[in-house]
Amino acid sequence: MKIQSIRFNRLSIPFKVSFKHASATRASTETIWVKVTANEGFVGFGEGCPRQYVTHENLASAEAFIATHIEDWQANLQSLASLQNWVQAHTADIDNNPAAWTAIEIALLDILGKEQNRSIESLLGLPHLTGQYRYTAVIGDASIAAFQTQLATYQQAGFSDFKIKLSGDLARDQQKVTALKTAGISPSSVRADANNFWHKPNEVIKHFEALYFPFHAIEEPLQAGDYTGMLNVAVSLDTHIILDESLLRADQLGLLGVVAENLPPPWIINLRVSKMGGLLRSLLLLEAARQRSIKVIIGAHVGETSVLSRVALTVASQAKQLLLAQEGAFGTHLLAYDVVATPLMFGKAGVLNLDTPSHFDKSGLGLGAIEQKFDL
Repeated sequence: MKIQSIRFNRLSIPFKVSFKHASATRASTETIWVKVTANEGFVGFGEGCPRQYVTHENLASAEAFIATHIEDWQANLQSLASLQNWVQAHTADIDNNPAAWTAIEIALLDILGKEQNRSIESLLGLPHLTGQYRYTAVIGDASIAAFQTQLATYQQAGFSDFKIKLSGDLARDQQKVTALKTAGISPSSVRADANNFWHKPNEVIKHFEALYFPFHAIEEPLQAGDYTGMLNVAVSLDTHIILDESLLRADQLGLLGVVAENLPPPWIINLRVSKMGGLLRSLLLLEAARQRSIKVIIGAHVGETSVLSRVALTVASQAKQLLLAQEGAFGTHLLAYDVVATPLMFGKAGVLNLDTPSHFDKSGLGLGAIEQKFDL
């Protein structure tokens, strides 16, 4: 493969409804969109979702990163081996620009797969995608009326796994818990996401004890990286802690081993491909988590298109017994439109069934043609 051109721009697709949590409110996608063309005529598309409050990236920094490295990539990335070598040799660059690199890597894997007429799983020596994938119902920090409506909609659709965004306001969060109880939903099937709202463990403990709802797990209740504080929360509330902003790289797993010494590990990793810096690094993190018997949630940034949903499936298929839950694949349930004619999205009961005839028999990502208006 010889790269002919790399083009990129910002992708903004309106949401059908706005989505709010403690760190941000979104009404459209915030995405870096990449098109890579090879001299042989093959074309690949990639997507990354820079998030300032997660990895300290933004769209401008993603654009600057790509512009800086285009000549290097065109000259040196010609095969899967050269792609893997670049990832290993530029750890710090990717650590600082994970979403931007994710978009590039996905596009290149797509091209390499098309060039060899193989799926990205076959290209990486992984089993073919198959089976059913069940997604979580995610409810943002909406008004109580909107919360109840969304909850009822998910229940009617047959969802059995839930994640709710907390506000930090006790009265508001109590209303959400009341709605969950009224709907007959067990605490064991609900995760609460606090998006780094609190600063002290005792603040978290007091808030959750007042809710009288023993969530299965709490995601990022304290400031990112406060492993000791979150461990205290886990022990006091007898719950699990989901690490998202606090777990961006595989080398951070060593920090968990220190604070969790002589105690059952309470950790769950929210593994989002764009946050981790691409598919290759996500698979490496997954194996590192496996060695420590830490379960994972294959997560998603709000507003991901079918491209990132597709790549996340590769990671989910490899997680096997470590897979606790899966988020994303909203497609046009959330987006006004997607980048492909047939969006990759969950159906009834949150299930995406890959055992039925699908695009994945094709090469590369196998999503079919990108819609013309997104073809750079």
